Amino acid sequence: MQQNISTYDFAGKKAIVRVDFNVPLNEQFQITDDTRMRAAVPTLKKVLEKGGSLIIMSHLGRPKGVTEKFSLKHILPHLEELLGQKVAFAADCQKADAEVAALKPGDVLVLENLRFYAEEEGKPRGLAEDATDEEKKAAKAAVKESQKAFVKKLASYADCYINDAFGTAHRAHASTALIAKYFPNDKMFGYIMEGEIKAIDRVLKTPEHPVTAIIGGAKVSSKIGIIEHLFDVVDNMIIGGGMVYTFIKAQGGKIGKSLCEDDQQELALNILKKAAEKGVKMYLSDEVLIADAFSNDANTRICKNSEIPDEWEGVDAAPSTIAEWEKVIMASKTILWNGPVGVFEIPAFAKGTNKIAEILARATSENGAFTLVGGGDSVAAVTQMGYAKKVSYVSTGGGAMLEYLEGIELPGIAAIRE
Repeated sequence: MQQNISTYDFAGKKAIVRVDFNVPLNEQFQITDDTRMRAAVPTLKKVLEKGGSLIIMSHLGRPKGVTEKFSLKHILPHLEELLGQKVAFAADCQKADAEVAALKPGDVLVLENLRFYAEEEGKPRGLAEDATDEEKKAAKAAVKESQKAFVKKLASYADCYINDAFGTAHRAHASTALIAKYFPNDKMFGYIMEGEIKAIDRVLKTPEHPVTAIIGGAKVSSKIGIIEHLFDVVDNMIIGGGMVYTFIKAQGGKIGKSLCEDDQQELALNILKKAAEKGVKMYLSDEVLIADAFSNDANTRICKNSEIPDEWEGVDAAPSTIAEWEKVIMASKTILWNGPVGVFEIPAFAKGTNKIAEILARATSENGAFTLVGGGDSVAAVTQMGYAKKVSYVSTGGGAMLEYLEGIELPGIAAIRE
């Protein structure tokens, strides 16, 4: 039975919480961006304020075994700062019985990096490059078998389980999906998970119309699942970024050296056909900023998206295109933005993306629109421009958000709901 973190009675109970503390560290092991840690604080404090104790588990980086660089002990000083109290540490996830037994209500314990253990992901390690299929199969079976003991041990430490790691909800890992089975009546989402699901469901399941999706990025192939799934929801779809040139070329346009997936042209035409059938109005970058080099110092000019000279390439949406999109966005009640509309990492080509961030902030404040922003560069744009608090919701889910938008059931969510 799924519980609710706001109403659950944590008094005298040990809660094992899966957080996403996969934060960047510099060479001195200092945290350079603590966003994910700060986001988890309300969930952690809720347990403590209600008289429970915390066992925190997370992954950090992609280690292939125990590595000093990726030890979670490095995050302890900052976590103590955020929580305003001492935090204990268990250097081995599988041998933390003494540390767990010592926990009193209000205490906090952090377990070592889950990915130090092959059992977390259920993938064998250390296989020789020339391993036979039989050897690979046997190694996989062995790690799956030991995974059962790994999960059972983690679950034995606690009375209830909270998943607050939306960023890893699309992975069927030991700490995100398998452990929930040990808490049939005492499992719940943390506030991050709750917020992410509520925000995406508000777009997918209960949107106020008109609904507009702004889909950017480099490749049509990486966004096809989202685009097709959204056709049942949206009234308007704006396509920006590098992927637009595949659509233009497919329709016979000249795109110069612009990014293009030649093998996806037929798919692009099918998308346009499907949009017409579903009554979704499609907006491609009509006029674009083009450059004669992939550089901040390149020569640039504005041209029609289908008339790009041979040695030039499209790098951003032109001001006239943004102005057209602005009318659509400002007339919408629900807006989803995923992916940049230009080469965001180069400042000269980031103006369109930054302008979209500003328009979304205005649509939220002036028109009361519900605005959901997700995806690395889109999130970076609203954050850098100071609009993160001026849109309705900024998703930190990355791959998990993309899969959820595609309509895929995420293992980490399904495990709590079961």
